[in-house]
Amino acid sequence: MYRDKKVVVVMPAYNADRTVRQTYDEVREQGLADLIILVDDRSRDDTVAIARGLEGVQVQVHDVNRGYGGNQKTCYRLALEADADIVVMIHPDYQYTPKLLPAMVSMIGNGLHPCVLGSRILGGYALRGGMPLWKYVANRFLTLAENILLGAKLSEYHTGYRAFSREILETLDLSTNSDDFVFDNQMLAQIFWYGFTIGEVSCPTKYFPEASSINLRRSIKYGFGCLSTGVKYRLAKWGLASSKIFGAKKTALAGAVSCQN
Repeated sequence: MYRDKKVVVVMPAYNADRTVRQTYDEVREQGLADLIILVDDRSRDDTVAIARGLEGVQVQVHDVNRGYGGNQKTCYRLALEADADIVVMIHPDYQYTPKLLPAMVSMIGNGLHPCVLGSRILGGYALRGGMPLWKYVANRFLTLAENILLGAKLSEYHTGYRAFSREILETLDLSTNSDDFVFDNQMLAQIFWYGFTIGEVSCPTKYFPEASSINLRRSIKYGFGCLSTGVKYRLAKWGLASSKIFGAKKTALAGAVSCQN
């Protein structure tokens, strides 16, 4: 608990058996998580077996692979059903350190921002942490373009380390978003669409063989998806076009339930 607010950590997992225990141990060390929810997207390794042996972890296994975005939809639905007030999403591949949990949770719990991102760019950690140069350049280009299109000033949009208030998750209709990696970007655009603010904390990151990463082909697809999201946002803001991801308010809980097979 933090200031009487229930904190739930969600982990969208896929083939993370070599790092999930280390991530879990560090989350527990922070002493904030009331519940850890791990949603496995049909891993081919021992992720599920290891997770089920960890104390205080609720494990959900998809019957089919639903993609990174589809995994997060289940994560947030389960967190809301568990009466979470603050939800932190961290990958179980240990690319991001759970030691930032207290900072991110406190920013939401104290009413500073309803969404907080762990930024690899603030503090210059990306390249020092091993981010490939081509990914860094693409990150900077996409972030500049998205800041212009969304009228924002984030240091990056592509981190997988995020914390949300319950209000945000009940406001956004996540069922309209992609089940692929661009889900992350669409969610941030929706947060701005509904007038919420986003805070950032500087986050060290590590790139190593066990850490998950998308290949060049999927990265290119993701990049075009991000640009498409930004253009749709700007056109919707100007009233020139409508988009299903920028519509009327609807609870994410109802939306996420409707997308389950």
